[in-house]
Amino acid sequence: MQLSATLASALLGGLDASTASSDPAAGLAALKAAQAKGATEKGVAQEKKDPVTLTALKQFKTAIAKAHDVKSALQDPRVLNVLLPALGLADQAAYPGLVQKALTADPKDTKGLLASLDKRFATAARTLDLKARGLAALKDPKLQQQMMDGFVEYRYRTGLDDKNTGISDALYFLQNAKGETNVYNLLGNTVLRRVVAGALGLPDAMVVQPVETQARAITSRLKMADLKDSRALQKLAERYVIAAAGTTSGGSGSPLLSLLA
Repeated sequence: MQLSATLASALLGGLDASTASSDPAAGLAALKAAQAKGATEKGVAQEKKDPVTLTALKQFKTAIAKAHDVKSALQDPRVLNVLLPALGLADQAAYPGLVQKALTADPKDTKGLLASLDKRFATAARTLDLKARGLAALKDPKLQQQMMDGFVEYRYRTGLDDKNTGISDALYFLQNAKGETNVYNLLGNTVLRRVVAGALGLPDAMVVQPVETQARAITSRLKMADLKDSRALQKLAERYVIAAAGTTSGGSGSPLLSLLA
């Protein structure tokens, strides 16, 4: 199953340092295993049988069926619990007001609200098309299934992070960063920015810097043209996983990073 930008899974939640492995070598092995042919399909198939996942999906459909309008649907936690992860916006659950405004905004308005937000919001708004279709979009069986499939994959990939920190981020990066030559588009996607910054050894505090400063920090260390190269992408993803394991263990680095430098 190919993970699209709008159905990002497991990429935006926090990582549990108490359970995730802090062994960089184990992390690299886990990344390779997750990339193996059929691994995602097998994992998703298992996730579809999980009672917690099944309950969430059932509640999602019930809540939409009872909703009177888009506003009430987007205010229902049973809807957001599935919708946001499926759209790659799981980290926005704490901001329901912003979510409602963003998802119902006009994605064609280049100067509107979406232009000032993370690029994921605009992608989500285009996917749902709530501005044009309203509640009918959420009641569309095809769209509902798309959201539920995205949620199941989200659950599967977050499970990978329970054992090895950063795997879900790395997988998303590998599937969505290829060919991106505009550093500002990269910075506009929380997960892509997090992976690249982590792989390059840039501090988390960079996010509070002006976007131009962030762009210079990245382009001084990375040729954007390298993102067209599958091998370069893989190398960055591996460096991120190693760095994430080091962060989890409280260490300042890993000898493996020097081998990938």
